Amino acid sequence: MAKGLIHLYWGDGKGKTTAAMGVAMRALAAGKKVVIVQFLKGQESGEITLLSQFGAKIYRGKAGHKFVFQMTEEEKAETRKVQDENLLAALQEPADLLVLDEACAAVQLKMVNEDLLKKTVLEKPEEQELILTGRNPADWMREAADYCTEMHCWRHPYDKGIKARKGVEF
Repeated sequence: MAKGLIHLYWGDGKGKTTAAMGVAMRALAAGKKVVIVQFLKGQESGEITLLSQFGAKIYRGKAGHKFVFQMTEEEKAETRKVQDENLLAALQEPADLLVLDEACAAVQLKMVNEDLLKKTVLEKPEEQELILTGRNPADWMREAADYCTEMHCWRHPYDKGIKARKGVEF
């Protein structure tokens, strides 16, 4: 890649992570090195298994399985530590594509060092492609993005009581 661009997939609709992982699959198929950081995610997710089998380096996890709003201050501190460590470890890996999944929420909820994340995005290597996902991006994320796609939810099966299904939502 001559010049890497910044993608931002954001909004309240389904498909942000799916879009990012689709680009990751495409990059892997082209022989590119892919590194993925999944902020605030720890539960099993089907795409992660397959992407790692194809050679993507993946960093994920948090303190426990609670949502941030359910965490104690101690759990939040431990989660911040894990998120920062994952980001720092990912930055040590050579990457043609760096995916920062749920980066918007990590910043909004103060679960990652925003200065470190901002530096990662704004000072990325010239040739590196970078993807950010999440619901409510910081203004600096929107300003930095070369691709800025908002996904809006018009309808979702969850509203009808249909739970997340393996192989579709996770």
